[in-house]
Amino acid sequence: MTEHDDGPVAIVRAALVAAGVGDTVRTFPAGVPTASAAAEALGCDLAAITNSLIFDLGGEPLLILASGAARVDTKLVAEKLGAGRIRRASPDFVLQHTGQAVGGVAPVGHPEKVRTLLDTSLQEHQRLWAGAGDHHSMFSITYEELLRITEALELKVR
Repeated sequence: MTEHDDGPVAIVRAALVAAGVGDTVRTFPAGVPTASAAAEALGCDLAAITNSLIFDLGGEPLLILASGAARVDTKLVAEKLGAGRIRRASPDFVLQHTGQAVGGVAPVGHPEKVRTLLDTSLQEHQRLWAGAGDHHSMFSITYEELLRITEALELKVR
């Protein structure tokens, strides 16, 4: 049994299986805390890495699933949502709402449903990779599966 067999990664594995996606989690001894580290470890395009970014929207969490090759334009997103200012969440806020630390946040496996946006540019890739709950784990998924299991709103975020 490893440290990845319990805690957030186990919760993400269970969420993937429960959603009918299957357990596609891979763990990397050296860690993959950034999109570029993950792309290098996986041998894939940086744009196929799906960053799970938690923002603070009026005290509520907003999860934006964005390409690792892009920066989210928070002003554009706020405008499209008809919302107030979107701020990057603090590490404590992220942990409170996801049960996962910054750098390892997954799109699923949170204590409660989080409002989610999915970057439409990710459609360009047959296979996406997303964090699986810690700095060492990633899982693979298609855009369509990710959209279905997160019930995200598709949106151009840059």
